[in-house]
Amino acid sequence: MDNKRFNRRSIRLPDYDYTQNGAYFVTICTQNRQQLFCNIDVGAGPCAGPKLSLNAIGMMVQSIWDDLPRYYPGVEIDEFIIMPDHFHGIIILTEHIGRPQGAAPTSLFDVVHRFKSLTTARYRQNVVRHRWPPFPGRLWQRNYFERVIRNEYELDRIRQYIRNNPIIWPDDNGWSD
Repeated sequence: MDNKRFNRRSIRLPDYDYTQNGAYFVTICTQNRQQLFCNIDVGAGPCAGPKLSLNAIGMMVQSIWDDLPRYYPGVEIDEFIIMPDHFHGIIILTEHIGRPQGAAPTSLFDVVHRFKSLTTARYRQNVVRHRWPPFPGRLWQRNYFERVIRNEYELDRIRQYIRNNPIIWPDDNGWSD
């Protein structure tokens, strides 16, 4: 076996407690950057900006994202965008959720894991029910990018980045693991 696979550099802050209150910016990419969720119409003319058109798969991802606070107390969602092959969103933990409470997430990692698991399960169901295109292996890349948002200024800058993501789409390499 190739040992390099098991020696990946961690992208997490080494001594940070990801169960504490705070805002987190996450980017999650599809496996192999497969474009599954939407189309982007780049528009024409100097004033026309890009326009996203979510397909059924993208609408399913949005539905699960929108439902996270309903099912998980202590979790709020903020600005987000679904791009053809990745997702950007802000997750806010509003109370210390470090102790397990039944099915409630206990950290940022748990919230992201639940989001990825729920979307993957729903996608698999719709491959059978509605003949969505199957995905090879996994729907999402194994890892994801996260950033601890440290203050209001940074929160505003990240919100603006999310809103402007369709504009930079042609040059955006996103996050890959």
